[in-house]
Amino acid sequence: MAQQEKDPAEGGQTDRSLTMSRAMVEAIAHEMRADDDVFYMGEDVADYGGIFDSTEGLLEEFGHDRIMDVPISETAYIGAAVGAAQAGMRPIAELMFVDFFGVGMDQIYNQMAKNTYMSGGSVSVPMVLTAAVGGTYNDAAQHSQTLYGTFAHLPGMKVVVPSTAYDAKGLMHNAIRDDDPVVYMFHKRLMGIGWLPAPDGPKTPVPEDEYTIPFGSADVKREGSDVTVVTLGLHVHRALEAAADLADDGIDVEVVDLRTLVPLDTETVRDSVAKTGRLVVVDEDYRSFGVTGEIVARVAEAEDGLADLEAVERVAVPDVPLPYARPMENEVVPDAEDITDAVRAARGDE
Repeated sequence: MAQQEKDPAEGGQTDRSLTMSRAMVEAIAHEMRADDDVFYMGEDVADYGGIFDSTEGLLEEFGHDRIMDVPISETAYIGAAVGAAQAGMRPIAELMFVDFFGVGMDQIYNQMAKNTYMSGGSVSVPMVLTAAVGGTYNDAAQHSQTLYGTFAHLPGMKVVVPSTAYDAKGLMHNAIRDDDPVVYMFHKRLMGIGWLPAPDGPKTPVPEDEYTIPFGSADVKREGSDVTVVTLGLHVHRALEAAADLADDGIDVEVVDLRTLVPLDTETVRDSVAKTGRLVVVDEDYRSFGVTGEIVARVAEAEDGLADLEAVERVAVPDVPLPYARPMENEVVPDAEDITDAVRAARGDE
């Protein structure tokens, strides 16, 4: 059995650092060696290794029978994954871009997420749906969305969003072993591939041993006392960049990385806000009806939550299609400066 999450600075100490894509692949390979029922299917995941290196190197070890390229039909192969999972296998199916979920929506929303309920518990659907999310590389409105909230909104699916290599490996181990369907959303900008440089931070020490990170366990990536910033994915690193800049002005920012949206670690968020009294929620998803509003509501609904809360700011993508032009995309996707401005606003600074 895998070890539970361990502090890489203590029991999990290692001098070996991996990119997020390498950490994900390492976890997948371990699970495939341990269980012949684990297999991976998707577009360009075999011979090409995934366009974001999500399966790089797996074909050489496991062959085309278990690392399967599929026709361009999300309807067909996600449906096949659901059937395989219900038959006792543990498939991993990849959406090349999360934006493509629309053409397989029935298989995701009405089959993968609901079949355990619809069958009265007689079947489970132990599958992982991986998906590349996020913008910042100018691929326009049909290839650059994040859509965390879309999947978190409908019951029946667990939703995972790693921000570092260490988290990516532990969460992937947990996802493959889970008996419920898990949507594992990785940000393109964090994968560590040569043509899409990552920010500082996602490449981390990663133990060679297997370990799991429990779902519903947020991580305080930076402790602080003045303002709480709650975020996930790419924007963990943008929040940390903003926090470092603000520290020069004596402003102490706490950064909470949610890591999973379903289940959501509301307790860690509320505890942080009880300490700081000010909340900034940052998200690369759309502002309306999304993650930022849900986090604010969870804090407000807590016993004495409003008494603790002095100020709230939300930083998210405005309700527009993601632009193709680089200056326009940079304008709508929040950056470290936007987070800095929101923290200052929460403090009432001029």
